[in-house]
Amino acid sequence: MEININCDLGEKSKHHANKYDPDLLEIVNSANVACGFHAGDDESMKQVIKISKKNGVSIGAHPSFNDPENFGRQRMNLSTKEIKRLIIDQYEILQKIAYKYDSAVTHIKPHGALNNMACEDIDLATVLAQTINEINKDLIYLVPTGSKMEDAAKNFNMKIACEIFADRNYEDDGNLVSRKKSHALITDPVEAKKHVLRMVKNQALNCYSGKQISCEIDSVCIHGDNKSSLATAKSIKEDLLKNDLELKSLNELKKFL
Repeated sequence: MEININCDLGEKSKHHANKYDPDLLEIVNSANVACGFHAGDDESMKQVIKISKKNGVSIGAHPSFNDPENFGRQRMNLSTKEIKRLIIDQYEILQKIAYKYDSAVTHIKPHGALNNMACEDIDLATVLAQTINEINKDLIYLVPTGSKMEDAAKNFNMKIACEIFADRNYEDDGNLVSRKKSHALITDPVEAKKHVLRMVKNQALNCYSGKQISCEIDSVCIHGDNKSSLATAKSIKEDLLKNDLELKSLNELKKFL
């Protein structure tokens, strides 16, 4: 069985230091790169792209609301035109830098509040899916499994990779527990690896209540901005390999070849 490990990287900002990015890029298979709107800059994008290329890690754009003050986690109500522009501009920023290093953006994964809102709102999810599909039909769209984003992407017959979160708990409706709640995060690497293996093996979400929701799982996300990200990433990778999972970059998964 194949599985991918992805991580949000290049998120240098006043909220987050990216000093562990090189270490994480030796563990993960795909990198979601901040494009300067919620975090990151040209230098951090260059760093992630160069190391990713050396390590065989596929790169993706990680577009967000233009809100560095809140790390892209503040909900904003924008017009369809504004949302489209956000996605296109951030993809193009990263793609231009990737091109200089003989690399290319192969997937897109929205960040923060933009991602959370689209998980719940089919209209916003449709705008995102349509925009990404229009940029390049070969782009892989990395979406939370079971979300409105997955539903919208299927309507456009896109290349869809469904992800779970290694370090987050789930509500009974399949959405992530709000970061405002004390049990939102899973910071213990041992708990995180158990959480992930159970979901991957069962192809189902583990809800905090104990409920399980059947779903498709192609990828495991480890957030790069948590204190325990590096230890969690190592623990999960070792456990997946020990249980005979084959780790691949998103663009090397058989479903996309």
